[in-house]
Amino acid sequence: MSDPAAALTALLRAASIQDHDEVLKAANAAIKADKSNAHAHHTRLVALLKLDRFDDALRALSEAGDRLEKECAVEKAYALYKVGRLPEAEAAIGTVQPATRASRHLAAQIAYRAEKFDQAAPAYRQLAADVESEGLPGEENDLRINGLATNAQLQWKGQGDLVDEHLRQPAREDLEAFETAYNAACGCVARGDLAKASVLLKRSRDLCEASEDLSDAEKQAELLPLLIQHAYVLTRLGKPAEATSLHKSITLPDVPEPSAKVVAQNNQTALGSEDQNPYLTQRLIESASALSGNDQLFEYQAAVLRRNRYALGLQMQKFDGIESSTSKQILKAPTPTASTEIAGLGVINAAARAQLQAGKIAIKEILPILEKRPADIGLLLTIIQLYVQTKNPGPALGLLEAFLKRLEQATTPDHGDARFSPGLVAVTVALYRLFGRQNSIRTELAKAAAHWRTRSKESATSLLREAGVELLKSSNPDDLALAGDTFEGLAAKSKNDTIAAAGLVASFATTDYPKIEPYLSNLTPVERLTAGVDVQALVEAGVASVAAVAPESRKRPADVEPQKANKRRKKKRLPKDYVEGTEPDPERWLPLRDRSTYRPKGKKGKKRAQEATQGGVVKEEETLELVGGAGAVKVEKATGGGKKKNKKKK
Repeated sequence: MSDPAAALTALLRAASIQDHDEVLKAANAAIKADKSNAHAHHTRLVALLKLDRFDDALRALSEAGDRLEKECAVEKAYALYKVGRLPEAEAAIGTVQPATRASRHLAAQIAYRAEKFDQAAPAYRQLAADVESEGLPGEENDLRINGLATNAQLQWKGQGDLVDEHLRQPAREDLEAFETAYNAACGCVARGDLAKASVLLKRSRDLCEASEDLSDAEKQAELLPLLIQHAYVLTRLGKPAEATSLHKSITLPDVPEPSAKVVAQNNQTALGSEDQNPYLTQRLIESASALSGNDQLFEYQAAVLRRNRYALGLQMQKFDGIESSTSKQILKAPTPTASTEIAGLGVINAAARAQLQAGKIAIKEILPILEKRPADIGLLLTIIQLYVQTKNPGPALGLLEAFLKRLEQATTPDHGDARFSPGLVAVTVALYRLFGRQNSIRTELAKAAAHWRTRSKESATSLLREAGVELLKSSNPDDLALAGDTFEGLAAKSKNDTIAAAGLVASFATTDYPKIEPYLSNLTPVERLTAGVDVQALVEAGVASVAAVAPESRKRPADVEPQKANKRRKKKRLPKDYVEGTEPDPERWLPLRDRSTYRPKGKKGKKRAQEATQGGVVKEEETLELVGGAGAVKVEKATGGGKKKNKKKK
């Protein structure tokens, strides 16, 4: 019988890439003959990795002993990476000393898959810098593809400040291969430049279809992710017809990657779910293949799918379950947090609590939750939106100011980042502008600029620009100095930022001219800006005055009476005994008893008529003073006739 070890050695000399099964059989035979054969154990491990049997490779490695495990740290880390055990893979690759080029490649890939893009990006940059001296043929193109993918992920995660300025926009060499064009398009999607992303995706599809290095089956497999991404971009651009046409060309069972299949199923369902039964839609989404191992969604993708499932649950009126589930996730998260994922859960939780009602009814249901979760930014923004929709922004501003005051009293950095998050500052400024509180707007933006000026966060760049522009309108020297420092920091980050350069010049033009000289060449000359301006015509037209916007009163406006409709005039009705030409009685509008022709009947009536002022006897009265100064009373004056009558009786 031939020696198994010798047979294995002979097979390895003549092996090609298609011989992995034969190599595995020979290695197993050699191990069966001699379990201490380290070379056979190593060969079996490599063959299992080549056959994508990663779980079997880890079991074979543990059976081989600790010595082989230390020698094969790269192989172990790769197997752990492929089965999705990323923390263990990171620890294993860290034991490789000194680090080889293969271990550096694997470490960068593990960091990328673990969503530690801030570690993966410099690793790929260093590998690209050493490619001329240490690299293999074709490695430069692979590094460029991976670097573009990492830069896109950084921008998706809100860490675009870690990407060099010259790498944010697509370069000419990115348009030469379909992989680099696709990754450059993903970077445009992350920045919100959807129109350019659509052009790059079209370019990537054309390059893939025209490639001579791929077979028809390989082209089809590469085209499917491009079509899925392009359909998503067209949907975001407001072109649902074109997106639907692309989705129809995608056959879900043909999508090779399970994660891409899940995304495609979700996008197709979301695009045509307006008139669909939510129960059927849920079954369609759940029918997508389950994800396992290394083939998992990134966190921002998984968050979108979770929100979609919650939206379907709301349509199916599963209010109690959704409220309970979202509450648990919100309470687990650190508070307060400006995370879009947690804020979105706060909105869904409020919708479940209010049972999809709106207006004052929803506010009444949601307000008690804010007392239990006072740091829930998503819930707070939902209540503010409801108050604004009901045209009652006063309580909304009161709630927001109380929330901001609570955050300012905290001293941790996380509280500061949440307090001055760009979205929250934008809502505050919008409410202040609604009430005409310009000084409050300037104060809020000044605080935000002072907070973010020392931090390099990409999401705060637009906030710093707006804060600087607003501070330039102030006459306070401190505000102008803060505006200058803000624009100076922005100009240092990006030399092509014309807004920052203009703001810097406007801030220091009268106080520090040498500081603005390097930026003057980046601005358009004044002569070119005023070339088509007729100065004489402007002088003759006079100075235009802009009416100041009066602050909106908090009082309830008076109800405006509806305009009465024109009524048809009725024809005048005349009495039956009316004789044309005679004048009507002037006393016809008076009551009957007040007319001069009124004659009461009976003795009492005649007596009342005599006592009346019209033709009657006027009684004379006199005033008598009471004794002791107690006052005076009016009595009827005695007449002489009474005395004569008394005399006769005597």
